[in-house]
Amino acid sequence: MDRRTFVKSTLLLGGAAAFPSLRIYGKGLVTAPPDAYDVFRAPDASYHPFVRWWWNGNKVRPSELVRELRLLKEAGIGGVEINPVKFPGDTDDLGIASLEWLSDEWIDMLKVAFDECKRLGLTCDLIVGSGWPFGGMFLEGDERAQMMVIGVKKLQGPMRYETSVFNLLREADPAIQEPYAGRTAHLVALKLVENPLTRLEGITDISEKISDDNIYVDIPAGSYALYALVRMDSFGSVINGAPGSDGPALNHLNRAAVEKYLTHMSDAIARRIGSPLSEHMRAFFVDGWELDGANWISDMPEVFKRRNGYDIMPYLPLTMYKMGGMGSVADYRYGADMSPELRDMFNRMHYDVEVTEAEMFRDRFCLPFAEWCRRQHVLSRVQAYGRGFFPLESSMYVDIPEGESWTTNWLQHRIGEEMSNEDYRRGRAYTMVNKYVTSAAHLTGKRLVSNEEMTNTYRVFNMTLEFLKLGCDQNTIVGITHSVLHGFSYSPPEAPFPGWIRYGAYYNENNNWWPYFRYFNEYRARVCSIVQNADMYTDVAVLPPLGDQWSTLGMQNEPFPAVITAPYQSLLWEAMNKNGNGVDYVSEPIIREAKVSKGWLHCGKRKYSSLFLIETERIDPDTLAVLHKFVAAGGKVFCIEKYPSQSLGWNSHAARDEEVRRWVEKLKAFPNRFVLLRKPDDNDFVRWYPAVQRDYGVTPFVTIADPNPYVMVNRYLRDDSTEVFFFINSHLHNDYRTTVTFPPTTVAGKYPWVWDLDTGKRYRIELDRQGAFGMYLGPVDSRVIVFDREAKGAPWRPLPVTGDKLQTLEGWDVELRHSIEKTQETTRMEKPTDLKDTKYVHFTGTAVYRKTITVPDPEGATLNLGKVYGLSEVKINGVDCGVTWYGNRLYDVSGKLRAGKNEVEIHVVTTMGNYMKTLTGNKVAQRWVNRPGRPQPIQSMGLVGPVTLYQSNINNNTTL
Repeated sequence: MDRRTFVKSTLLLGGAAAFPSLRIYGKGLVTAPPDAYDVFRAPDASYHPFVRWWWNGNKVRPSELVRELRLLKEAGIGGVEINPVKFPGDTDDLGIASLEWLSDEWIDMLKVAFDECKRLGLTCDLIVGSGWPFGGMFLEGDERAQMMVIGVKKLQGPMRYETSVFNLLREADPAIQEPYAGRTAHLVALKLVENPLTRLEGITDISEKISDDNIYVDIPAGSYALYALVRMDSFGSVINGAPGSDGPALNHLNRAAVEKYLTHMSDAIARRIGSPLSEHMRAFFVDGWELDGANWISDMPEVFKRRNGYDIMPYLPLTMYKMGGMGSVADYRYGADMSPELRDMFNRMHYDVEVTEAEMFRDRFCLPFAEWCRRQHVLSRVQAYGRGFFPLESSMYVDIPEGESWTTNWLQHRIGEEMSNEDYRRGRAYTMVNKYVTSAAHLTGKRLVSNEEMTNTYRVFNMTLEFLKLGCDQNTIVGITHSVLHGFSYSPPEAPFPGWIRYGAYYNENNNWWPYFRYFNEYRARVCSIVQNADMYTDVAVLPPLGDQWSTLGMQNEPFPAVITAPYQSLLWEAMNKNGNGVDYVSEPIIREAKVSKGWLHCGKRKYSSLFLIETERIDPDTLAVLHKFVAAGGKVFCIEKYPSQSLGWNSHAARDEEVRRWVEKLKAFPNRFVLLRKPDDNDFVRWYPAVQRDYGVTPFVTIADPNPYVMVNRYLRDDSTEVFFFINSHLHNDYRTTVTFPPTTVAGKYPWVWDLDTGKRYRIELDRQGAFGMYLGPVDSRVIVFDREAKGAPWRPLPVTGDKLQTLEGWDVELRHSIEKTQETTRMEKPTDLKDTKYVHFTGTAVYRKTITVPDPEGATLNLGKVYGLSEVKINGVDCGVTWYGNRLYDVSGKLRAGKNEVEIHVVTTMGNYMKTLTGNKVAQRWVNRPGRPQPIQSMGLVGPVTLYQSNINNNTTL
């Protein structure tokens, strides 16, 4: 398919291409948007989080499948992604036999799950194959993944160098995450290269020597590099593949093999079940395309020459680097040194190789997969990234694009405790690729954007609902609208404690917080009911420097790139968001298909008034031609640090370089709209960006008086003209006060409301004449402000965080109810103390704090628990006052207290990690809390306080 034709057709089709007359809303494919508040108040199951449901080792039985689905339903889960996976190590399997993937017995279990999901009103997705990347022992020959790599020997002549094919193959052999035992290596080409290389004549092809087992090379005087070009066949296995779908990984560049694999799966299931798959499931799911460096198929040279106009094979080794794990570059200085002219030549060729590879992956895997799903009349849900793919466009042609977020590096990255300007990963739960995924959804009009939510391969027993909320809120800001939690392990109750754990945050009925899990799920469902039924507003586009990166650094393995050009690029869109602008990423192909009208750049389903180029040195001249039209029509283009100065790729590069320079000079004729900006020296883009807004008229959709690195906001537009603003504070410990001001276009003719994400209730608020009000956000807090045409309602009366007649409550009798050992112990604390600082450091369960207090006047009384590590419940005189599980722990106790003596009882439910560290004989526990090199530190637990009781005239409390 022609490159330009593909992008244009994708932008025109948008989402749900299999059902062009319908639009994806939260409940699936419906013909009209639901009433916003009715859905928000009581969101149905489709808005609730789903879980990845690991069928550990395919050791599944019908009664247990039914039990677990009912357990999930009761906890407020809305759907499952059935995910067969390798059985976890060091785990007692109870002697239960594994079922082979796609066997009649396995499909019968699938039918049990399908039927029970239907009965319970749960949605069902199914992963393709198992593990990642998918494959199987039934694959043969070039149906299995291949890669091309290099090995280089640095030599000093004159000498006669003796080596063997085996030694050269060993030098080239990369680090494979899951090597396949039957892999083979083939020496494809040998080149002797002058070092440093300053002329093409310094490359000598000596491939004729490959036929000999022992290779002898006469090295002239001087320094040389011997390049071995090596093809690895069947090199990798499915990672964590379940029985029947383990073995060699599929070659995703082999369209016939892809279609054979997919058809084999769908035919086997449909034949056994006896009814269309669309009657039982929503979507087929493909996990991230972590192909471990797969990059080759036999016809790639032919395809490359057809698409790029020259033969790459004589130069291919010189365009390559030493490959390491996951296909990442292990050494950029591995081969011969080169003159600047030849380095530029091979960088340009390297770019052509990367683009051709990405196009072939698109045409031979991505598109056939989407087409196969349409033939099954189910949706495609895909983590459309890895290494070798277009990070933006790949998510444009699936029905439900998916991102991911991680808690694995929570210690190093201190999520909720810092928001670094030096390292874009620190403080963020979302991965960088999520912005590509959500932008692709926006460009194609998709509202359903899923996320592998809070991937957990480390913090298994120390995850809290509060931390889960923090990560999910951050991902909502990026543009995620649908949570798939990572994950729920199939684990029969008779399995020895703590059960069968593949990964995940110990989503299990034995987790202390499981009885309270529904509070998080109800919260998340309300958020998703809003964002799945509205369009996230974006009016600023950012062009990441992918052309420069692919030319000089190569493709990276998403979502964990080893290196990137301009590492601050995600800091830029964050700063824009924190200052009230909505942002999408775009790409050059998308810009080239854009339409320009009245100062707006119309890209697919979106339009942008401003475009930022991040240190873009290399660019296609046709892209600049469109940008010239845009700027001439009144649009703004900002070039950070440098103007573009050269073209991409090798063919006719000199002429195209000149075109780039001419277009840049034409753009400079608009100095107020084609602007060179210097980035802040300290990368504090949050403080830097307001001056750009002010100096160049970049208008925010909301003004935040004192932008804060932890506070972010999105704006959403519904089809009925309702506007929604979603604010978050992602600091675990600190609160935030500011003034926010909404523009007249939002306020005119509408009335502002707070929609309570915990209760589903709504309350009217009042703005001043400038459309402003004071906003307060507690730690890990979030606030939804809605502007609609409803005029009347109860006023918003939030509980105050402090007040009059304040008492600090001290002197607590504490009962420790151990959840695993089923023991109880009592102690006395004059001041509440973090349990990690006491002899109860290894406790797990519920800590109950009791105290008798005297209250002269209970009217307007609020109880503030202060700092709590865990979720909390309060009872006053035996009357339940509710549960709080994140942020400020405030309770309205005015109706529960009486004048005189009162009994206060506070329950705090703790995490389990500190206790699990003591189970030294439990291999499952130790694998997660005492991993070699990554032991988990002792966690804070319990009530820390200070606990205060105060009164306030809440009728005068106007801070939100």
